[in-house]
Order: sequence, then C-alpha cells, then structure tokens
Amino acid sequence: MNKLSTIKQSVITALCVALCVVLPQAFHAIPNAGSIYSPMHIPVFLCGLICSWPFGLLCGILGPLFSSLLTGMPGAAYLPQMIIELAAYGVSASIFMCIIKTKNTYIDLYASLIGSMLFGRIIAGLARALIFAPNAYSFTAWTTSYFVKAIPGIILHLLIIPSIVFALMKARAIPARYSKSEK
Repeated sequence: MNKLSTIKQSVITALCVALCVVLPQAFHAIPNAGSIYSPMHIPVFLCGLICSWPFGLLCGILGPLFSSLLTGMPGAAYLPQMIIELAAYGVSASIFMCIIKTKNTYIDLYASLIGSMLFGRIIAGLARALIFAPNAYSFTAWTTSYFVKAIPGIILHLLIIPSIVFALMKARAIPARYSKSEK
C-alpha cells in the first residue's frame, strides 16, 4: 500500500477517535447492543487497517478515553481494560497489514482483521487474568465474554470493516493497496 502522509493519518485517526464516541451512542439506543456489537471496535480496526501502528495505538487509547470522559462509557472501572484491548487491536491490525501481502486486497484485509481480533482478545484476556482479576478470571469466562457473547459483533465487523476499507480505496480516499503492476 502506498504510504499515507502523517497529516492524512492524523486526520483519519482523529475521525476514528470521534467515531469511538459517536458510534456507541447510536448503538446504546438498543438495550445491550453496545456490549454485543462492540461499536467502538469498528473505528479502531479501521484506523489500524489504514494507518501505521502508532496511529492505531493512539486511536485504541484515545477512543475509549474520550468516550469515557464525554459520555461516561466505558465506565471508569472498565476503562483500563478497554484501552488495553483496543490498543492491541489498533497496533496489531496495522502490523498484520504490513506483514500480510497476498496480492489480494480482500484476503489481506480479512486476514489482518481476523488476526488482530484474535490477538486483541488474547491480550485483553491475559490482562484480565493477570492484572484486573487475578485468580478470579477463567478460560470459560474469557471464551464466553470475548467469543460467544461477541458473535454478533464479530460477524458485523467481518461484514463491514473490510468493505469500508475497500470502498475508501476505490473512492481514492486512501491509496490502493496494490498498484495494477503489482497484481
């Protein structure tokens, strides 16, 4: 992928941080939709897939922080866990996009997204088990909260996030991943 300038990455990151505040508000109009669909994850994954890892990290930290300060969600008790999880998503999505180069944009996007979903959930589970709830957090609790309960959100993310990135490439809002000569 052609590199985005620091200014463009900054603008995209700022937009994604703003979406971290706005999207959960829209989803919270439906009972429990925020925890089921994980709307704050969407802009962090987008930022990670589009920008370099420092910007993905920044989005993963600032998104939940600003959302908590402006809306009270996530609550103060859950905020550190959320920051760790989303920071892991933002960093890993970007790193996977740098590493995975199949010459097929959709495969690259899906592989990077799925890899970062797994990586972020592992990091979040380890943080809960080792820092936030030592000796009280189980493998069953981790699989239930990060996979079983999250199935609707995982499906939503897999359906829309790669399509948004691809649409931005087609619209030339961000550079195409591969030039025609690279395919």
